[in-house]
Amino acid sequence: MFFIQMSGFPGSGKSTLALEIAKRIDCVIVDHDIVKSALLNSVNESQLDGKLAGKISYNIDFSLVDFYLSQGKNVILDSPCLYDEMIEKGMAIARTNNAKYKYIECYLADFDKINNRLKNRVKKISQITDGQSKDIFYATLKSSKKPANTTCFTVKTDEPLHTYIDDVINYINN
Repeated sequence: MFFIQMSGFPGSGKSTLALEIAKRIDCVIVDHDIVKSALLNSVNESQLDGKLAGKISYNIDFSLVDFYLSQGKNVILDSPCLYDEMIEKGMAIARTNNAKYKYIECYLADFDKINNRLKNRVKKISQITDGQSKDIFYATLKSSKKPANTTCFTVKTDEPLHTYIDDVINYINN
């Protein structure tokens, strides 16, 4: 059994990769955008601060991850990973459930490609519509968190999915 914690800037290909992994390996995807969008759709957006909505959503995400792992399911958490607490919580939940912890970073450092992807996708209420400013984009790329003392797998998602999916599956299975 495994727990995959995804990471990457919005539009970097996390959801696309998670769906392809799920097609090839029996697993459940916990999608942060689905959880946060459901929360925001349940209340008037102006009633809930964005940071508080994110915190509540992450608590729900990890509760779902823990629940599915406790049922013996393989799980993917599809979410940016910008806080050390997310790594610590993910690794702790994996340990508690005797699951292999895997970390996959979707990396795309091309501001224009990211913006194009963000503008052309069907947007959920919780998602951004563009990469904001170049400064914010590059600062966010640099602030992405990775676990220490754990083998991480970084995928350069400017290439087509079929060129790296087998390497991702091999990483998960080893």
